[in-house]
Amino acid sequence: MNNPFLLLHGGGGVQTMAGFADLLAERTRSQVLLPTHPGFGGTPRSAGVTTVADLAASYVETLEEQDLANVTVIGNSFGGWLAAEIALRKSPRIRAVVIVDGIGIEVDGHPLTDVSGLSPAELRSLSFHDPSKLPAPPSAGGPSPDVQALIGYTGPTMSDPTLIKRLAEIDIPTHVIWGESDRIADPQYGKAYAAAIPRSTYTLLPRTGHLPQLETPEELLATLTTI
Repeated sequence: MNNPFLLLHGGGGVQTMAGFADLLAERTRSQVLLPTHPGFGGTPRSAGVTTVADLAASYVETLEEQDLANVTVIGNSFGGWLAAEIALRKSPRIRAVVIVDGIGIEVDGHPLTDVSGLSPAELRSLSFHDPSKLPAPPSAGGPSPDVQALIGYTGPTMSDPTLIKRLAEIDIPTHVIWGESDRIADPQYGKAYAAAIPRSTYTLLPRTGHLPQLETPEELLATLTTI
């Protein structure tokens, strides 16, 4: 079996990664781990795990408990921030990191969209290049419970002002991948993410929004051959 992957979902929940996890496992014949972050999907929050850094530490511990090595971590949105924090822990079990439309940094002139009060339909309109091609969103008008879980970890700004400087400490291959139509975190935000990481590459995906693994999964999969 090939080297394993750890997939980290964003504020949309584990379901935003499930299809891509299956595709990745089938095409690479690798072990693919797809955990639900504590607090998402109706799961309880873990005692003592209250910050993004805490969550990163818990995932590194899980890799150690399962005795996994040469792991590639792929994170989307909040999961991208989490992947960066995992890389910063410098675990020898991690071989590479892929940050897909990540959040967490602060970039002058390119603020993150505040998603805390958006309905699923509003969030969808900002997240996809072409929302009309996807199934209709739930009719509920309020913000998703998973978005509330997200804010519980990140705080209302969904960012850490220290993160962009700390990214310079990442010393493993890192691929930053962005959808050109992302209206949650625009492509210039993505370029700033990549520029802050010494050994990173940056790829812009056309006709893609904030969730490439849902909108253009084949194109996202193709970029992973460079890691």
